[in-house]
Amino acid sequence: MLPADDGTLNRRQALLKLIRLGGAAAGTAGLGLWLSQHSKRPEAALAINLKRSHTVAANPALPEMAILQGDNPGQLVRHAIEELGGMRRFVSRADIVLIKPNIGWDRTPEQAANTNPSVVAEVVRQCWDAGAKRVIVTDVSCNDPRRCFQRSGIAEVSQREGAEVILPDPTRFKDVDLQGEVLRGWPVFDPFLNVDKIINIPIAKHHSLTGTTLGMKNWYGILGGPRHQLHQKIHESLVDLADFVRPTLTIIDCYRVLIRNGPTGGNLEDVLLKKTLVAGTDPVALDAYVAKAYWNLDVASLPYLQMAAQRGLGTYEFEKVRTRVKEIS
Repeated sequence: MLPADDGTLNRRQALLKLIRLGGAAAGTAGLGLWLSQHSKRPEAALAINLKRSHTVAANPALPEMAILQGDNPGQLVRHAIEELGGMRRFVSRADIVLIKPNIGWDRTPEQAANTNPSVVAEVVRQCWDAGAKRVIVTDVSCNDPRRCFQRSGIAEVSQREGAEVILPDPTRFKDVDLQGEVLRGWPVFDPFLNVDKIINIPIAKHHSLTGTTLGMKNWYGILGGPRHQLHQKIHESLVDLADFVRPTLTIIDCYRVLIRNGPTGGNLEDVLLKKTLVAGTDPVALDAYVAKAYWNLDVASLPYLQMAAQRGLGTYEFEKVRTRVKEIS
């Protein structure tokens, strides 16, 4: 059984025990290439300031991070959101909500390159139950978008639950002033610019440049243009993006973890079945916890986590945040 009587943990050792309980331990193509040839250069971008915070007020009576384990991905989502105060804390009646999974790759759910479709479906349901007026599911894919959305299973389940699925369209990118330290003018997919709430649902994966790709790295999927150029200053650019978006809620899908050869994957031998979900309001703490738990990374030395903490986006000292751990039978 998991430690702690009330499920609230503030100690690194207790949190990281989950790894023992959870089971056995480049550039863009397709649409990205088209946009790199047709988008305006960043220095010519319009000086549009659309930086917004979609966050909700902190509540010291509630956990900042919830870690759930169990066999059913949808149940994990339901219980995680309940632990964090319920979806009505995050979504108000008549809100337009955008859900941002990772739908970057032409892969099946079992290959763990994209977010688990069952996780996405449950988040859509929760948004409707909270009174959302409109629910959008979208991402800017690296491989062919239609194949990514279909083969991942995300388009089918999202449409079944009544969400509006928007595939990336080269005519729907707007040059935006991201006001970052390295990212200034850049083409942003416009569905992200006109919503009330944004829920980030990445999948936990290995990445050759940053060690992992988790919540903050998932924001690359709002951009068009020559995204491969951002790898030259990858840590700085992803912090700029995280500062620009500031999501309402982050849910990291760790049901299946692509432990090696990410972010594209493809080999089932690189996938570990962890049956875990990590959700919360501190995106830096969530990234730090998952990076430590599954890759044993020194999170205090990861540049993007240090920069994010300095920017006031959260803390990489995940053991210090209010945390609830729960095992679902």
